[in-house]
Amino acid sequence: MPENSTEVTAAGIARLAGVGRAAVSNWRRRHADFPKPVGGTETSPSFALPEVEQWLRDHGKLAEVPLRERVWQQLAGHPAGAVPALVHTGCALLLVRDRPTAWLEITAVSDGRMATVLHLALNDLLTARFGPAIEAGDGSGGGTSGCVRAVHTPTADELLPSVPLLRAAAELAAETGARQAFEFLLGRQLDANPRQFTLTPPGLAELMAALVETGSRPARTVLDPATGTGALLRALSRPTALYAQDADPDLAALTALRLALNSTVESCTVAVRAGDTLRADAFPQLAVDAVLCHPPFNERNWGHDELAYDPRWEYGFPARTESELAWVQHALAHLREGGTAVLLMPPAAASRRSGRRIRADLLRRGALRAVVALPAGAAPPYGIPLHLWVLRKPGAGVRPSPELLLVDTAEPAEPATATMATPASGGRDRLDWQAVRSAVLDAWEPFDRAERTGPEPDAPLGRTGQDRPGVSRVVPVIELLDDDVDLAPARHLPPPTAGGGPAELTRVRDRLTETLRLTATLTPPLADLSDPAHWPLTTVGELARAGALQLRTGGSGTGPGPVLTEYDVLGSTAPSGTLPATPASTDGPPEEPVLVEPGDVVVPVLGGGTVARVIDEATAGAALGRNLQLLRPDPAALDPWFLAGFLRGTANNRQASSYASTATRLDARRLQLPRLPLAEQQRYGAQFRALAAFEDVLRLTGRLGGQLVQGMYDGLTDGTVTPK
Repeated sequence: MPENSTEVTAAGIARLAGVGRAAVSNWRRRHADFPKPVGGTETSPSFALPEVEQWLRDHGKLAEVPLRERVWQQLAGHPAGAVPALVHTGCALLLVRDRPTAWLEITAVSDGRMATVLHLALNDLLTARFGPAIEAGDGSGGGTSGCVRAVHTPTADELLPSVPLLRAAAELAAETGARQAFEFLLGRQLDANPRQFTLTPPGLAELMAALVETGSRPARTVLDPATGTGALLRALSRPTALYAQDADPDLAALTALRLALNSTVESCTVAVRAGDTLRADAFPQLAVDAVLCHPPFNERNWGHDELAYDPRWEYGFPARTESELAWVQHALAHLREGGTAVLLMPPAAASRRSGRRIRADLLRRGALRAVVALPAGAAPPYGIPLHLWVLRKPGAGVRPSPELLLVDTAEPAEPATATMATPASGGRDRLDWQAVRSAVLDAWEPFDRAERTGPEPDAPLGRTGQDRPGVSRVVPVIELLDDDVDLAPARHLPPPTAGGGPAELTRVRDRLTETLRLTATLTPPLADLSDPAHWPLTTVGELARAGALQLRTGGSGTGPGPVLTEYDVLGSTAPSGTLPATPASTDGPPEEPVLVEPGDVVVPVLGGGTVARVIDEATAGAALGRNLQLLRPDPAALDPWFLAGFLRGTANNRQASSYASTATRLDARRLQLPRLPLAEQQRYGAQFRALAAFEDVLRLTGRLGGQLVQGMYDGLTDGTVTPK
């Protein structure tokens, strides 16, 4: 085995061969020639990747290791660790993209020689792209004296163990592009270590970027002082200079490479630094068009004791418990006059008494322009509805506004329509980011436009004509400057009319009455009792192998269409999810989503429930979401309603389910069906279809009943409905 060979765990072997971990355990027991462990522990051994690949090929378990999987296994098993290997890979991919001829010349030599030559080439490239290793700031570009760039040049000795990985990564880049190759590997690393990183979801990043890119003065130079993985800066559409800082040196290096690969040398300057932003600002003289920030929340050790006289605290010295207000003022300090900052904030920052004086000064001086309440599940911590604060740097040419925009997307405005989010039914997985984005920008853009052009002469404070009950309101600042200075949007927005008003409640009551009548009509008749049938049985797996049906798994792909989520299947509702516009972590070109067709049967993989949904014409064309499996029967061999009906049997689900400590997982291949002629299947299918229609009416009855009850409560308590 070569020295420094990449190691792979049993889980990695299973991914390479496309089997479960139990199969790998069986191979180890049954085959004496299975590779011996070379590392790891007794309970979690690791094996040499080249030996594993050869064994899999020799035994017909694997025709060829997929390139992207081989690259990932080499990266994950790197002797120095996955993160240093990912940094080396990012550097090499940047060289592949920017200087392809030089890369081909470098790779034409031996591994040892390549490491030496690559060190020199990378030093030249990284200096050109990110500046010298140590900068002596002149005060104009924001650098501090002795500031170290985020990506250091790896030495030849550091690069030597990475050479096989870098050669393979370049092959992947030739297939997919350098940027897509890095995004795939970074995405796999983030997915493999979810607790180590606080991520900003793509939908939220795009919304925050849109807030600073609207208006007549688009953001060209942008700073993120708590950059994390660079998601916020990556969401910008037309920047010319990006500045970022993070306390974690590894994240700072990965972000620098990610942003550089996401842009071209000519179009955008990238400056990323590692360090504690509040204690050691890497860009003290920098003034930018916009600041985007997802700061750490509830930090007590943010520098309160040593930063008491810092000039950034223009609006007041933050209390020890108000670290978020320190980040707010840091952002304002780095804006040019009229520049915009958008920060993600915990809801407590809008109402804590310890921060009321700073909030009051932000309002009086016109620095705080909007507070937006997001739905629960928008970003971690997912259980609470976070806020966005939109700020603007006051100055000689910027008039302070006597008004504040408040927007609340935390609750749906109209209960009878599709919701922006349903926290009780799945939170972040059900967020309709398009609806959230529309609600926020529809309120912000006219407010921003009116502020930039100036109010109409003699216009009253508080443009109540632009208010949307329960969603947005322009509030005079004077109304907010009380003892609490509470900026939580829900406390100041006019409530929506209860249940849509008496007319809407009457309509709901009429629909409920009609639905109750339909429920009585669809109630199944009593069935004739008979002895249990003893049919010959088959399994879904056997039917799939025989070609009677196809099995597909959802959760991948990009595009504009709707997504059928597991919550839509469980609730028998229209597709409510959306696909990402661009792949977050793929090996590009992006995978095509699985689109459902009429007659498909969809079952949830998790939860252990007896649910199966037959796709109709109205749902056809939607993409199959995560944690769903699709069964596409051949209509000449299988009736879809017959298939769905027998899949819902309780005993059937029990024998096809496996149990873990936190979830039940359904293996659709183990579900059983009786072997019956197609005509007999259709007879059963008609009965199952009638049961499904009855079930849908029962769900509708429950929804209408709940809506009517809550509407009556709201109407009686706010006076729009009177007792009879």
